Amino acid sequence: MRKQHTEPFLYMQIAARIEKQITDEVLRAGDKLPSVRMLCRELGHNMSTVTQAYYELESRSLIETRPRSGYYVCLPPKKRMDVPNTSKPASIQKPRHQDDLITRVHKDSTDPGITLLSLGVPDVSLLPIAKLNKALIHATRSLPGSGTAYDQVQGNEKLRREIAKWSFSWGASFNEDDLITTSGCMNAVSYCLQALTKPGDTIAIESPAYFGILQLTKSLGLNVLELPTNPITGIEIDTLKKALSSNNISACILVSNFNNPCGSSMPDEHKKEVVKLLQHFNVPLIEDDIYGDLYFGNNRPSTCKTYDESGLVLYCNSISKTLAPGYRVGWVAPGIFKEQVIRLKLNHSISSTTITSEVVADFLKNGRYENHLRKMRQTLYNNSMKYISAIASHFPEGTRVSQPLGGYFLWIELDGKINTLELYERAIKHKISIAPGKMFTLQDQFDNCLRLSFGLQWTDEIEKKIKILGTLIKAMI
Repeated sequence: MRKQHTEPFLYMQIAARIEKQITDEVLRAGDKLPSVRMLCRELGHNMSTVTQAYYELESRSLIETRPRSGYYVCLPPKKRMDVPNTSKPASIQKPRHQDDLITRVHKDSTDPGITLLSLGVPDVSLLPIAKLNKALIHATRSLPGSGTAYDQVQGNEKLRREIAKWSFSWGASFNEDDLITTSGCMNAVSYCLQALTKPGDTIAIESPAYFGILQLTKSLGLNVLELPTNPITGIEIDTLKKALSSNNISACILVSNFNNPCGSSMPDEHKKEVVKLLQHFNVPLIEDDIYGDLYFGNNRPSTCKTYDESGLVLYCNSISKTLAPGYRVGWVAPGIFKEQVIRLKLNHSISSTTITSEVVADFLKNGRYENHLRKMRQTLYNNSMKYISAIASHFPEGTRVSQPLGGYFLWIELDGKINTLELYERAIKHKISIAPGKMFTLQDQFDNCLRLSFGLQWTDEIEKKIKILGTLIKAMI
């Protein structure tokens, strides 16, 4: 009888003990909690009691459950920071270029002693190197001429078929004939821009935007209209509508899921509205979905292409951020612009790389890609929590940080007095590379912002580097 009276309170006692460990930072954001079954064995309680304790902690937003993985510690309330403000690019464009800065930041990767918090590439430890090597050997044995022959212009048929199957998870209805393989995602975007525009045309884009796309548009002689972007929901729909109605826009480029650099992800309703708007004004959309598979939630997010019925959305993707950056395997579903894109590919590269396309096709077909992604997503989520926690601990009060639901990046907004180009100069002396906000715009904005990548595995050394960054920032105020 006594046990029945005390049992309802046991889960609260367990929850209180775990909460204290979280408060004392014995358990930190991103740490995995013991499974319910394991905690039952350790504490000698039944499963319903332990489960109720976890539910109680979950209701207080102290922990959360991750699909197929278990319970993890959330960012504690005292470390939760405001997100950056919605961007406000000028309506009158006065382009400035940061080519020298971009080149310099990229060059940092050649120095093995530098901690690369600047570049959005997966740490090599996150990649299935041994399995890829094994698949390469298999591909050389199975392909005609051991993979030395040209592939067909449209690309490896098996790869296109597997991509079409894979796309079912986010609502696409591709077949292999809808797809063209490319040398990575930027190559796909480049073909699309060349198919849709000519020098002097204007394209609309999010702000901030990936510097590679900004450099590409400049090299093609295009004008760029940067539009206000919310760090949570992405491009502001009302300003996009106004731009489409009042400007001669030839095309739009959007990173709809886990935008680089601010991590925003457009809600489904926004994606539907954007597609509807572009169809109304007959303006094509180049959709870069390179981070879409790196989601932290339960399900893979949809895309603008999911809602495209007119063929005006040119969907671009690759495995450069998920499996093998150096393989240069990408693809595009160009909709009604298929013939123009195929012609450009024929003129520029003839065919894609035969062997690496075959390897990626096998990874998709045999389920190895999904198994790899499941682990990678969990690691990146844990990394994001630990990076944000460290920033909250070591950066000045008032720092704003994005809260991405996937991808690689944190967009950080500092006090307006801080110039992150100067911060870069100071940080590189400590062998730390960051990406100043100036890199992600052609306008005079984001001087007090920076992008950090959490693609590097979390270690005590990474926390030490973030602490150094915080000290440098405080010294600049």
